[in-house]
Amino acid sequence: MVYITRERAIIKGSIFVVFLGFLTAVINGRSDHIYRTIVAILGLSIPLVLPKKLLNPPEKVKPFLSPVYDERTMAVLGIFIAVHVSLVNVPFTHYDLFHRDWRNADMISHFLGGLTVWLIVAQILSELEGIGIKLSKRQVVLYTFIVFYVLSLGWEVAEKLSESEISFIHESLTNKLRDLLMDTLGALFGWWVVEKRRYPFGLGRD
Repeated sequence: MVYITRERAIIKGSIFVVFLGFLTAVINGRSDHIYRTIVAILGLSIPLVLPKKLLNPPEKVKPFLSPVYDERTMAVLGIFIAVHVSLVNVPFTHYDLFHRDWRNADMISHFLGGLTVWLIVAQILSELEGIGIKLSKRQVVLYTFIVFYVLSLGWEVAEKLSESEISFIHESLTNKLRDLLMDTLGALFGWWVVEKRRYPFGLGRD
């Protein structure tokens, strides 16, 4: 009997949910969502395949691959991707809660996205000791938030600049600030979970 961990089951379940989104996109003729779901399925398949194909990655890249090799972190990513894809097009319906039918749905994605990004960055930074870069817990937290806000602000700026190219993206400054707030709440929740529950990993001690 093959034992499947809870996290691996979550990743596979997330892929299945995204696949339902792919079928919905095909039925609805949404080429943008077909592309989105294919990329999501391929991306979520990496943590299921790569650790088996590359048992011992080169030492210099181990810290950067550490989230991919940690099924707990990838399970969080899987939940985020599955929820986001389902909000953009609710399976087997025409509802686009993200862009059209309930514009506040992006608050859910930003919270989960903030949580996921914070966890991935924090895990990479906490593993840098393996290549000779030793950071204290405080430094890991500080640098994680710096990288996190660079990525979050960069995303919002890129999204704003793309408004002229993508007709369904048009957000006010208030909406952008709300997005950053939800990103931050997600990141703070990630910090709390890592600090108090040591899940999906621990940051060690100062």
